[in-house]
Amino acid sequence: MSPLPVTVTVSPAEFRMLATLRDLPQGPVGDRIRRLLDELLDLARNPRCGEFQADGVPCADPSADCGQCREVTARLDRLDQDVPRT
Repeated sequence: MSPLPVTVTVSPAEFRMLATLRDLPQGPVGDRIRRLLDELLDLARNPRCGEFQADGVPCADPSADCGQCREVTARLDRLDQDVPRT
């Protein structure tokens, strides 16, 4: 069954990301990248912070003294260093 088309306005950066996702190869590597990106975006939407409340996360700075945010920031820093620049 084919997925239903979705009509939505996206920014040029969002379009570039969507196009890149669609160009990922099928198979284990592409599947892993899609899964990791999905999990990363889920974490960004829902940081599972111990201080998280109904009105949001109490800090505006991800480098604040919160273990979860520090861990995510450290992992993103490592990824940023490891990804080759084109």
